[in-house]
Amino acid sequence: MYNYKFLFFALVFTLSINGQNSWQQNANYKIYIDVDVKKNTFKGSQEVLYTNNSPDTLNKVFFHLYFNAFRPESDMAERLNNGDDNNRRFDVNIKDLEPHEYGQLKVNNLKQDGLNIDSFVSDTILEVTLTNPILPGESSLFTMNFNGQIPITIRRAGRDSPMGVKYSMAQWYPKISEYDYEGWNTAPYTGREFHGVWGDFDVTIKIDKDFIVAASGYIQETDPNNNKLGYLSGKKRVWNFKAPKVHDFTWAADSEYIHDIYPGPNGVKLNFYYKNDPKIIANWKTLQPVTAELMDFFNNYIGEYPYKQYSVVQGGDGGMEYSMLTLLNYGEELIPLISVTSHELAHAWFQGVLATNEMNHAWMDEGSASYFGELAESHVFNIDFHPIFTERPYQDYISLATSGQEMPLATNANRFKYNRAYEDAAYDKGFVFLSQLNYIIGEKAFEKTIKNYFDKYKFTHPLPNDLRRVAEQSSGILLNWYLTDWTQTTNQIDYAIKSVENRKKKSVITLERIGLMPMPLEILVRYKDGNEEFYYIPISLMRGEKSKPEYADKWIQLEDWSWAYKKYEFEIKSKMESIKSIDINPTGLLADIDTSNNIIKFE
Repeated sequence: MYNYKFLFFALVFTLSINGQNSWQQNANYKIYIDVDVKKNTFKGSQEVLYTNNSPDTLNKVFFHLYFNAFRPESDMAERLNNGDDNNRRFDVNIKDLEPHEYGQLKVNNLKQDGLNIDSFVSDTILEVTLTNPILPGESSLFTMNFNGQIPITIRRAGRDSPMGVKYSMAQWYPKISEYDYEGWNTAPYTGREFHGVWGDFDVTIKIDKDFIVAASGYIQETDPNNNKLGYLSGKKRVWNFKAPKVHDFTWAADSEYIHDIYPGPNGVKLNFYYKNDPKIIANWKTLQPVTAELMDFFNNYIGEYPYKQYSVVQGGDGGMEYSMLTLLNYGEELIPLISVTSHELAHAWFQGVLATNEMNHAWMDEGSASYFGELAESHVFNIDFHPIFTERPYQDYISLATSGQEMPLATNANRFKYNRAYEDAAYDKGFVFLSQLNYIIGEKAFEKTIKNYFDKYKFTHPLPNDLRRVAEQSSGILLNWYLTDWTQTTNQIDYAIKSVENRKKKSVITLERIGLMPMPLEILVRYKDGNEEFYYIPISLMRGEKSKPEYADKWIQLEDWSWAYKKYEFEIKSKMESIKSIDINPTGLLADIDTSNNIIKFE
């Protein structure tokens, strides 16, 4: 007879040594809330069936109480006041809030499998000591009641948004913390990023009958009269939504919402919720077929969107992505509305489905959404992607790299000394990471990488090394050097043309690596007779090379440049007198911090 207990723990051990992506925790929620729109408060109850798929025994669990951040004594309020530069994301000083403007989330009657358990609140974290530890493979049911006060819109969530949306309810419920291979993720919320547990949500919202509710998930036909807008209960209406296999649940509500439905690709229903405001209606109507086109682009370039619903909802501040839904505070200008929608919709793949730990690796999500959002936008507007859309992220990154304020991309989102450094790192340096990866391995290998990465790591919270390994397998080029230098250091790329001289009947070009970070080079030599040649120099760390790109008619591969050598010399079979110019960064895709020495022109 087999020892099944032994086999189980052997399996768990095997999963643990194979890495984070071999197991995922699971949390299924059943939530009920009743909203008081006069007092801007809500009360609710919640069941969370939590399954421990890790190899570890859990003696504690933790819940996020995000709304507690919107109070004068919170960690977020203090961090905003003692930062080394101004956080431009915040227009409101939390220290100046009046009591009725606060956010609050309080939990009571907390139980584990029907038994009372001890808990302790620290800012936005509820620490729970378990009565019965949760063993590997076991589940526990947590039940609780909670009361909340909805803050004014300060950051992402709240009431009375800048464009007048009544409620933007993001991260509003007691949300169990993620436990992964690094342990519990219990950073206090200071306005930065999120990380969540996969699960199914069944959420019931009771609110005044005049309100229309937009939410993650699928609305349920609960009215006996088949009214899809929920059923009436006295002066209130009850809405029920179910969202399968997501890591958060967001909703918004307003009494003046227009709700349009537009058919998306592959049977996806695209929902649009926006205020009945003459200044924005036409733009929100125009946005609808564009969103369908954007989704189709992402499906083809990244992988198929796995749900059958997506909602674009006016609310919050700026734009912010959530599972199956985005909140955005735009509409009076069409192009910004489309641009933000494109960026936020890209998040539906990179944060909604891949869901990297944004606190530790914000660049994997924000940088990807920036890159692919702009790539999709260029497709919709039929504009050449490079250099129009790539120029600003490169400029912003180089400005940061030369400012003395840069910190490594691997820095925790809460730990950046300067807010500017976080913004430029996550969005722009993350964008440049992908752009340069395309440059290093080539367009076809890059497209293959993205498809393989999404297909392999959807619903798994992938790590930077996972992306790196997929890119290596898709291209045949080793990339550990690139990931290490770009994300774990602030090493810079800086190459120069040192000299050009005649030697017999040839020209000898000497290049110099000034920065610490190595990169392959593509040198474009233009001749006075109109001909052009690309000289390609791989670096030995790659242990491979990319194929000739489409933009190069004549492609001459030279010997590898070893990182240990600062100088590199090569010959071309023409004298200097026949050369018009030499450019070591003709595509502009190399983030060289000093371009003044990249080009030599011969008159």
